[in-house]
Amino acid sequence: MRNILIFLIVLFALILSSSYSADKLQLPKEYGVYVKTPKGLIRLMPNIVFIEEGIYYIESLSPPRFLLKDVEYFIIYGDYNIEVLTFNPMEFFHSSLVGKPRFIFGRDISIEIKKLKDKTYMIKSKEVLGRGYFSLWIEDSAWDFIIE
Repeated sequence: MRNILIFLIVLFALILSSSYSADKLQLPKEYGVYVKTPKGLIRLMPNIVFIEEGIYYIESLSPPRFLLKDVEYFIIYGDYNIEVLTFNPMEFFHSSLVGKPRFIFGRDISIEIKKLKDKTYMIKSKEVLGRGYFSLWIEDSAWDFIIE
């Protein structure tokens, strides 16, 4: 009976420790901007911010798509000036001469920035996100994506 009790205690401790380790925050190993989804971190590719007649815009380059229910938060890892980070909806501006759609940055969405460790930050929207085209913008780069 004592052996069974010890076995159950050890089994219970293993189950608890595995559930706690599953809840640990997953951190990226390479510099970049990531979307945290139930499947893990998905890296976003940067897009260049252009300026034309004082208007800042990007040209859409097939941004990744995420389901609304899957976007939990964002992770930024690297040497970025987080003080100038903005989270913006993207609004259609016009097409370029070669027909690529150009999008301008909409009003800033309020975000919460939490430093996780050196050069690693968690970004969460303070507002309820909806479906649409969005970007995280730091200096001359924007990481754009679509939430469906």
